[in-house]
Amino acid sequence: MSSTNVKTLSESTRGKLKQAISNLEPFLNEHSLSQLTTPEAGEEEQAFYKGLLSDMRHLLVYSEVAYEKLGVTLRRPNFDIDYAERVLYEVYHQCVNAFFYPKNEVYSEDGRYAYTGQDAIRFRVKPVRVARDIVLGISKIFEELRDDLSYYENDYMTQRRMQGSK
Repeated sequence: MSSTNVKTLSESTRGKLKQAISNLEPFLNEHSLSQLTTPEAGEEEQAFYKGLLSDMRHLLVYSEVAYEKLGVTLRRPNFDIDYAERVLYEVYHQCVNAFFYPKNEVYSEDGRYAYTGQDAIRFRVKPVRVARDIVLGISKIFEELRDDLSYYENDYMTQRRMQGSK
């Protein structure tokens, strides 16, 4: 990929990560497990919200690390294409995958809804409005990142392996 394309992609990816961070951070700072559940909540509901908060914290950390790495890349006097591509690869495999394949499986993406205009995210338990809103709000950002960075799913590593074997 040309340096202009990689730089533009790095800039847009950094902007999208900043959006995700600015949505996730206030949610995690303002909401705790006791605020999301009721005292009468069952064990399944408690586990759901524990998992959701854990997954969102991981996603926030991955996003912040990637955001900083892209910032370093873009601030360098000489744009390092190899480093930028490695960071974009990490964004896809850490941030995008952390969103679409959460460790605690509190929600999943149902591809059948992707083309209908409906939300493709399906929750294991019906969440409270604020939890639903944060996941669905950032889902748009991570869908865009997935589309933008789909090259880095397989092609990037294949290209690197081929260069290494020459």
